[in-house]
Amino acid sequence: METPSSKKPNSSPIILVPGFWLGAWAWDEVADALRQEGHTVTTLTLPGLESAAEDRSGIKMSDHVEAIGRAVREAGEPVVLAVHSGAAAPGYGVSDRMPEQIAAMVYVDTFPTKSAMNPEFDGVEMPLPSWEELDEADIRGMSSEHRSLFRQRAVPEPGNIVREAPVLTNEKRLEIPSTVICTSAPSDKMKYYVQEGYEWISGLTELHNVTYIDLPTHHWPMWSHPKELASIIGGIAAETR
Repeated sequence: METPSSKKPNSSPIILVPGFWLGAWAWDEVADALRQEGHTVTTLTLPGLESAAEDRSGIKMSDHVEAIGRAVREAGEPVVLAVHSGAAAPGYGVSDRMPEQIAAMVYVDTFPTKSAMNPEFDGVEMPLPSWEELDEADIRGMSSEHRSLFRQRAVPEPGNIVREAPVLTNEKRLEIPSTVICTSAPSDKMKYYVQEGYEWISGLTELHNVTYIDLPTHHWPMWSHPKELASIIGGIAAETR
């Protein structure tokens, strides 16, 4: 976990959580851009994702929720919690556990997740799939440099994170201002899915205050458009104060 030294006046602290197969390093360029603007930023590597060599068999969804929750508590004041991709599940669990400590949620090419990604998954861990197995919309336009970096540094996702859902019991989470940054799919498509009542995106339908922002690129905008992504997140942090 990396924590900065300076803080922008009238700006909430920012916590950046990467999605599957990634560590805090994935946010380096975004975090640097935010810190240059004076924001307080914490980047997380979730349990089981520090090294490919470690044992992931005992890592549970509750461990990821607790790791994020610990960072939120240590911030000492309400934070902007930005979660990418698969980190939406534990991130949403944290918003349920401590809604009063979340000034705003930011979902980076993802959405609040109420159910398990794949409850039938039975492996100890899930390695990064081949490029052919990933959705074309997710990887379209990703540079060879970023593909190589991702492949070299990716750590298998703990299997329990794939098959477990966050615990949700506190309806106060529904009041947290939430922003969905749409990168691999446009906001119009996301809104259509919500309007049509697709179950897999039902977490968005229950929130009371949702804003959509388009940033067209692939599923990992922290690499393709770090400054633009930092500007969006930093703007949200400033608005919450």
